Amino acid sequence: MHPASQSTVTSYTTIAGEHRHEIEIKRSRFITVLRRVETEDAARELVAGLRKEFHDARHHCSAFVLGPDRDVQRSNDDGEPSGTAGLPMLEALTRRETTPGMTDLSDVAAVVVRYFGGILLGAGGLVRAYSESVSQAVASARLVQRRRMQLYAVAAGHAQAGRLENELRAAGVTVLGSDYGPAGVEINVALAADPEVLARFHEQLASLTAGGEPAAPRGTEWVDLA
Repeated sequence: MHPASQSTVTSYTTIAGEHRHEIEIKRSRFITVLRRVETEDAARELVAGLRKEFHDARHHCSAFVLGPDRDVQRSNDDGEPSGTAGLPMLEALTRRETTPGMTDLSDVAAVVVRYFGGILLGAGGLVRAYSESVSQAVASARLVQRRRMQLYAVAAGHAQAGRLENELRAAGVTVLGSDYGPAGVEINVALAADPEVLARFHEQLASLTAGGEPAAPRGTEWVDLA
């Protein structure tokens, strides 16, 4: 998991889990597998796994981009002419607009498995094929926004926890879940690290609990906002 304190970025976009997409160009099959990963080892595990799954394919080209700042970027042509596969795949990830004008896709590994169809595509054709394979896969994948959030634990009694959790959600607070113990319940919430947001939350909580125990800070973490 990325340390939330080591980046100046406050949000970025990734994908949900794993996604597959296939296209055919001049009888060659291009099977794209996208997977959400946070480390280079995890990205390489995806490549290794697909080499076994599609052991009879000619190429297993790959690209991945990692981190909130997207500071780790790698690509591999895996036997295709230099620059015709891995780099176009990487550019399809890094140049993808997740919202108009925003290119912030990260923590994604892409592998394109190619079964050669007997017709040569040429360098330009390969660049277009690998780029389009990844672009189409990303376009059909479910995207998830990640945001750096301030975590708090809200204490509640067993009898009040369910009502308080529902009221926090209704007030627009991101509730991550609740921990039940013999002495009571801790409702875990995430808030944008913004002074106005935090002040409003503390006011809302005081109102909902009639001035009860204040929320306890639990540090900063990256949180998925589906």
